[in-house]
Amino acid sequence: MMTEVLRRTWAMTWKDVTVELRARERVTAMLFFAALVLFIFNFALGPDRERLAEVAPGLLWLAFLFTGMLGLGRSFQAERENECFEELLLTPGDRESIYFGKLAGNVLFMCMAEAMILPLFGILYNLDIWRHIPALALIAFLGTVGFSTIGTLLAAMTAHLRAREVMLPLLLLPLTVPVVLGSVRATDAILGGGGLADVSHWVKLLVGFDVVFLVACPLAFEFVLEE
Repeated sequence: MMTEVLRRTWAMTWKDVTVELRARERVTAMLFFAALVLFIFNFALGPDRERLAEVAPGLLWLAFLFTGMLGLGRSFQAERENECFEELLLTPGDRESIYFGKLAGNVLFMCMAEAMILPLFGILYNLDIWRHIPALALIAFLGTVGFSTIGTLLAAMTAHLRAREVMLPLLLLPLTVPVVLGSVRATDAILGGGGLADVSHWVKLLVGFDVVFLVACPLAFEFVLEE
């Protein structure tokens, strides 16, 4: 049973990855948007290093969240544009595999974008982030999983709405306040010279959030598809 779910999940993920490798639309748009956000705030804040250090964690996660919402909004676009959403639902097997396949693709694309955003962030804001990369990568991954777990469910829920570009952020951001708060606070502490031991309570919050919604969202996904 588990092997079959993993096989279907892999097939869904590989389909999304193949489509993205051919078109290269989602990751390119995410990177361009993130770079634009970082450039705008860099010019707005000026060269004051103390001010930059104070707001840097929030700006980094602002770029992550904006690019993540852009990617989530496009996660069901191929099925919607080609009018094959119903055919997707007729795929044999549990519908949770559709959710996990989409989730894996969203996490993968967000992590790819974040891997390129982090060096750009360090260069633009002249911050010494390089020795903190392993800790920042862990926090970014945990935050990305939590954000994408709810975002994938809501992206499916709003896929056929006319105002989906507006509804997705309105629904997603309030629900992900704990993961955003934990990620920003942990990033702030790490950039301030702390280690993972100093942010262990925030890491536990992120892990707990991820586990709870990784269980709840697949169960709710089937009801969302039926609606």
